[in-house]
Order: sequence, then C-alpha cells, then structure tokens
Amino acid sequence: MKKNLGLKELVAIAVGGMVGGGIFTILGISVSIVGFLAPFAIALGGLIAFFAAYSYVKLGTYYQDEGATYAFFKRTYPNSHIAASFIGWYTVFGYISTLALYAYTFSSYSISGFEFANSELVRKSVAVGIIWVFAWVNLWSVRGMGKIEDLLVYTKLIILLLISVSLIYFGKTDLHTFSQTLLNDIDRSSIGSILIVASITFVAYEGFQLVINAVNDMEDPQTNIPKAIYTAVVLVALIYFIIAIGAVLAIPAEDLIRNKEYALASGAQEIMGHWGRDLVIFGAILATSSAISGTMFGSSRQMARIADDGYLPHRLANRKLTIPDNAIITMAMTATVLIIIGGLRLILEFGSITFLLVSLLMAIANFKIRKATHSSTLFTLTAITGLTVGTVLILYYEYITKPEQLFFIMGIYALLSLGAWAYARLRS
Repeated sequence: MKKNLGLKELVAIAVGGMVGGGIFTILGISVSIVGFLAPFAIALGGLIAFFAAYSYVKLGTYYQDEGATYAFFKRTYPNSHIAASFIGWYTVFGYISTLALYAYTFSSYSISGFEFANSELVRKSVAVGIIWVFAWVNLWSVRGMGKIEDLLVYTKLIILLLISVSLIYFGKTDLHTFSQTLLNDIDRSSIGSILIVASITFVAYEGFQLVINAVNDMEDPQTNIPKAIYTAVVLVALIYFIIAIGAVLAIPAEDLIRNKEYALASGAQEIMGHWGRDLVIFGAILATSSAISGTMFGSSRQMARIADDGYLPHRLANRKLTIPDNAIITMAMTATVLIIIGGLRLILEFGSITFLLVSLLMAIANFKIRKATHSSTLFTLTAITGLTVGTVLILYYEYITKPEQLFFIMGIYALLSLGAWAYARLRS
C-alpha cells in the first residue's frame, strides 16, 4: 500500500497538534506568576518537552507501533493488563479533552466580532460544528487530511510569526526598560515559580507524539519519526518564545493578566488597530483548526489500537483501509458531550496533568529498555527528573490556587480508573 505521509506532512501533524489554543491561554497566567520572565519560562517548558520527546522518539523507532503511548507501555510491560488499560484510558481521554478545548477556543475567536459573541449557546454550537467538520475530513481521506493540515499549519506559522514581528515592532517598551524590568522580575521570582510556569506550559507542547500514530501511513519511519518530532518541538518552542517576547514588549502586563486568552487580540488592537486584532483572531482560528485535525488523526488511531487489544469496546477497532472510522466518530461524539456540559477549563487542567504523567511513564519505560532502544542513560534520567518535578509542581499549583479544581480532576481519574479496571478484568 502506498504511504501517504512524508516528512512535510508529519511535521505539519506534530506542529498542528502542538500549536492549538495553548499559546493564547498561557501568556496571562505566566506573566501573572513571573512577569517579564514569562518568555524564558515558556522556553524552559519547551526544553522539558524536548527531553520528553526523546523517549517517544526512541520508543517510536524501536516499536514502530501506531498505538504510541499506550502500545509502548504495554509492550514494555507485557504482563500487566492493569497498566495497559489504565494508560490507554487516561491517554485517550486526555486527547478528547484537548479536542474539546481546541474547539471551544476556535469558537470563542471565530464569533468574537459578532453581537452574539457572548452567547454560550452559539459558542458551543460553533464548537460542536468544527469538531464534526474535522471528523469528516479525517473520515474522508488520509492524503486529503495531510494536505489540508499542510495548508493550515504552514499558513498558521506565517501568521504567528507576522503577529510576533508586528508586536515587537509596534511595542512601546524599549530594550532598556525591558532589561530593567527583567532584572526586577529575576529578583522577585523564585526558581520554583519559574518551574511552575514551565510545567503549566507543557500542555502547550502536547501533540508531538501524534506523529507516531501515523506510522502505518508514513514513509521511512526510522528516519522520519525523529526528524519530524525534533523539528516540530524546536520550531514550536521558538515560535512561543518570539510571541511571548513580542507580547511582553507590546502589551502592558496588567492587560495580559486581565484579558487571559484574549490578551493577544486585545493588545494587538490597542497598538495596531482593528487589523491587528483581526490578524490575531485569524491566527487563533488557524491554530485551533489544525490542532483539532491533527489531534483527531493521531488519537483516533491510538483509540483503535487500544480497542483492538480489548481494553475498549471492540467496535472502536473497526477500519476502512487505514482509517479508524468508529474511533473518529466516537471521539467526536465524546468531545461534543464535553463541550455541551461545559467545565472545559477543569478538563484542560486534567489534560495537562495527564500528559505530564504519561510522558513520565514513557521516560520510565524507555529507561527500562534503554539498551534495546540505544538511549542515553543521562538523557533518560534527566527526562524522568524533569517530568517528575513538573508533575509535582502543577499539582501543587492547583492545590494552592484552585483546590476545588484539583478535587474535580481526582474525580475524573476515579471514573476513568473504574472503567480501565473493568476492562482489564475482562481482558485477563
């Protein structure tokens, strides 16, 4: 069978999955914690993501299994049905929650210029609609999805870089003021607060592993998996850093904190007029569109792989050629339910914690078979340490800022654990 995805499409899938709504939501939180150090803390989050990606690359080229996260853990610990079922359920639901978030962010930006922008019914209706648009695209054709993802992602990158350059050019903060403020923020910020921002930022880098889900559709996995993942992580970290620098130079810190996910759009309008705001909105729409498409492509294949092993309903393993049609439809339906019932911010926090934990488990699995994957012991231990610290810090941040949100997340884990346990019992 002809392989439909080359390196260009694979980089697009990874970047599309990573650059979603994250960069539009993390700026305000980051600046509120560490001020002008935010761009550097966000870049540090990229470094954590790079070390996490190392284990995925090594495991991906060794196993070459589209089940990715789930399959790697299952094959590294083949005698544990409980471990396989739990990581499968957690990973899939993490992806579904990010799908819902991306769709909601898409909706918020796409209707922002209309009178009904504050209507929750309209916002949720548009979010549900865009989920099903990209479900249809993924059901239609792998090659068609790849070409659309190329167009969305590479156009998005140009727009985001244009936004960054414009913010820096029109910014009212000169370099002397920036350096003085930066020094003040260094004095008042602790290492712990910088690491907390880096940990929160990790969710904005989630998505690079989607490349591995396309292993059955890609050319030369041994070469293209590492090239695509490393290229995407470095590229996205650079883009985030430039956007963050532009934002803190051009937009007052109080505005970044107050306006949250609309900070870039409102700040661009203040300094560049309506066309600046429109440019940011267009960039946000492209960013969330490609993230929905890329995430649905990769995560539906992982869901099908888990179902094929008996840890989810077997119907979800059904395929037409290489397209897991029932898994795509199920993911779209579940994301629709999440959008309708609301609470997406809570689910987003669940997703960020989940992907830190899952990445930590991947690093541990890679350490176990490091000789087989030809992995560096130092790199792997560094990844384990960084991801452990990140997981502890984000839990601590949730506890001290929104303990009720942490309890809700624990409730979601309890429900998922019950389902995973039941299927593990059936499988064994």
